[in-house]
Amino acid sequence: MSQAQSVAALEARYGERYRWLLLLSVMVGTMASIMSSTVVNVAVPGMSQHFSLGQERAQWVSSGFMMATAVAMLTTPWLLNRYGYRRTYVGAVLLLLLGGVVGGSTNQFDVVLLARVAEGLAAGVVQPIPAVIILHAFLPHEQGRASGIFGMGVVLAPALGPSVGGLLVDWWGWRSIFFMVVPLCLASLWLAYRFVPVTAPGGVTAGRHAAALDWRGLLLGAVGTLCLLNGLVMLHSGPGLQAAALLGAALLALLVFVWWQLRQTTQGRKPLMDLRIFAYRPFAMGSVVAFIYGTALFGSTYLLPVFMQVGLDLSASHVGTIMLPAGVVLATTIPLVGRMADRQPTHRLVMIGLALMALSFILMVWVRQEMSLWVLVVFTVIGRIGLGFVLPSLNLGAMRPLEKSLISQGSSAISFLRTLGGAAGVGLCGMVLEWRLAAHGASLHAAGPNAERLAAFGEAFLLLGALCLLALVAAWQLGLPPATPAVPVAPPAP
Repeated sequence: MSQAQSVAALEARYGERYRWLLLLSVMVGTMASIMSSTVVNVAVPGMSQHFSLGQERAQWVSSGFMMATAVAMLTTPWLLNRYGYRRTYVGAVLLLLLGGVVGGSTNQFDVVLLARVAEGLAAGVVQPIPAVIILHAFLPHEQGRASGIFGMGVVLAPALGPSVGGLLVDWWGWRSIFFMVVPLCLASLWLAYRFVPVTAPGGVTAGRHAAALDWRGLLLGAVGTLCLLNGLVMLHSGPGLQAAALLGAALLALLVFVWWQLRQTTQGRKPLMDLRIFAYRPFAMGSVVAFIYGTALFGSTYLLPVFMQVGLDLSASHVGTIMLPAGVVLATTIPLVGRMADRQPTHRLVMIGLALMALSFILMVWVRQEMSLWVLVVFTVIGRIGLGFVLPSLNLGAMRPLEKSLISQGSSAISFLRTLGGAAGVGLCGMVLEWRLAAHGASLHAAGPNAERLAAFGEAFLLLGALCLLALVAAWQLGLPPATPAVPVAPPAP
């Protein structure tokens, strides 16, 4: 390891501001990965028309990304230990850059899907890293502020992405949105070579103590995720027996995965997911919240643009304009809540956020085409305020009680569960929407106002509201006293 690129050398060079420069560096790459996740939804109708896709195939543009992201998140702790922060981060950003360029250049839908999977793999590696850095490099009384500042920066991607992406789609077509990540990827690579250390978490030399990757555990996680997503799609569009078989295979893969991880631990090997993290009750309850919250969040991220464009007959640029005020409010809310998280019980902040998200979804049931667009803006803003309460609070509330040695595992696991919930949410929203459209005798392709189509969308939003209310039960238990000691006050090297 080059001593000039170690944590100690970088801290000595940049002083107290180094940890903030490090956070900025990984924030830019995370913004690129989140933008690649959310901005494509604005282009789904145009892409569907270009490739003559049905709703079921089109939703795989989003759910395929989420599936790849969820699986890749399981590898982040091993990659950080084996290759260190810099090589892991740079490799993921390069893959994200490649996926964006290929996806925007190809004329084949299968290649678009492959590019989306590559982007998803990159996003899965990148997104757990900031939480690891925040909990390693910042003192407990700074972690909420760091999470808030990081969250404010990261939400600029989904806040500005649909607005800019909507304009790009209207001007140059759906391909242009794939290239939006290119400048962010290039900026993040430049920052990484200046500020991201070559060490593994805790400041140890990367690779020296890294065990072999648990390939069997990774394969089980990938098979289980794929079976779950396909099973959800088949519940409505395919034979019931095939859907039951896929969901049964997903459950079997989960059981075998848990057994294999426990076996790895008892035999003294390094498991893909260290299940000791779930012995900490706040983390276990936070994981439940993360899964349900991910289902509602990513499901709505898929559903909202389709609802506005198809249900309300708005253009892509109008959709981006409507989402922009909500994004600005979200970016303002997150740093304020981040500071509150350093002083207030995090479970209360999470519960407030979930309640506001549920209210926003339920209000969508009453949206009609003749309503003023400002009503839709207000309903969307309420949900984004709720999101601003959840984002900086959930990870801190769930992961603060973990031992320092388990932080990278905790960040990977909770990110995996949130993203798995998100992938399931995209599939679930697509399935429920198709089901309710059929029940109302409506179609997404009928021109002009359609009350039956709006009713189907409203019922899909009701499902998301109910899921947020369900997550409140687990969020309340985040505030119960942990059964194990909290982490030490003084932070080690990132």
